[in-house]
Amino acid sequence: MTASPDLATPAARPTIRGHIAIMRIDHWVKQVFVLPGILAALSDGTSDIPSGVVVRVVVGMASVCLICSSNYVINEVLDAPSDRVHPVKRHRPVPSGKVNVKLAYVQWIALMVAGAGLGMLVNRPFVITVVVLWVMGCVYNIRPVRSKDLPYLDVLSESINNPLRMLAGWYMAGTVAFAPTSLLVSYWMIGCYFMAIKRYAEYRDIDDPAVAAAYRKSFSYYSLERLLVSIIFYASAAMLFLGAFIMRYRLELILAFPLIALVMAVYLSLAFEPESAVINPEKLYRERTLMVAVVVCAAVTAVLMFVDITALDTIFKPTGLKLRTA
Repeated sequence: MTASPDLATPAARPTIRGHIAIMRIDHWVKQVFVLPGILAALSDGTSDIPSGVVVRVVVGMASVCLICSSNYVINEVLDAPSDRVHPVKRHRPVPSGKVNVKLAYVQWIALMVAGAGLGMLVNRPFVITVVVLWVMGCVYNIRPVRSKDLPYLDVLSESINNPLRMLAGWYMAGTVAFAPTSLLVSYWMIGCYFMAIKRYAEYRDIDDPAVAAAYRKSFSYYSLERLLVSIIFYASAAMLFLGAFIMRYRLELILAFPLIALVMAVYLSLAFEPESAVINPEKLYRERTLMVAVVVCAAVTAVLMFVDITALDTIFKPTGLKLRTA
């Protein structure tokens, strides 16, 4: 997939539909990454459901969606120059002229204020989390940092949204203590894994280093080999920290490892397809094999969060064995 340098940007006039489109409401499905945080917080070994949890979850989800839409708006505005050289993204609302840029900046701030305002109805740790989520959107998109232009930092900084979403879910459940660090780091690394796969598919589909670098500055450094190596690193780190969490907090989850590995394998396989669905994650629901694997994995994991299997304590009991020395 290559872009011709003489492609003209379609002329258009700003519309309400254009301003709604840059909120990327269809991307709100990504807030599903909040749910594991809720489940983790509720699986505290008791059967008690905190009072007001339903209201906090509804209000909290709305808050996260608005904060993420604020980040999407600034992303759309600041990415417009590079989107104009992309064969598909040049038709987005901002580069095609369907958005009033000055009004879009107002929209960006208004969505943040609305999201943070709703967050205050949940609890203080939650509102701090969503504000940090918004700040990371600024770090990712706005100069002088604009981490999305920096190799590896682009993936690491965007994927930090995953543990922040998990932490938001954790606080929605009514827990005020900080979530286990090993779980958050694992969630961060799995997000990096997914994002690196997206980068790999994008770079391969563009199939022209010059066009790729014009579209995304980090692509001037990346290569398919470097992206594949990073994918392996993120996958390994994710499983290492997940294992640390499981051994300390919830041993039953070790039984979900094969299903987690299956989801990761199926997702990686999609990256090798032309015009891969991983480039547009909001459309992954169309991938039947992946969806079946995700649903089964999520169901089994949810059950294991609440069901105790005492035999595992014996099977995985530390033996105290030490390596022999010469």
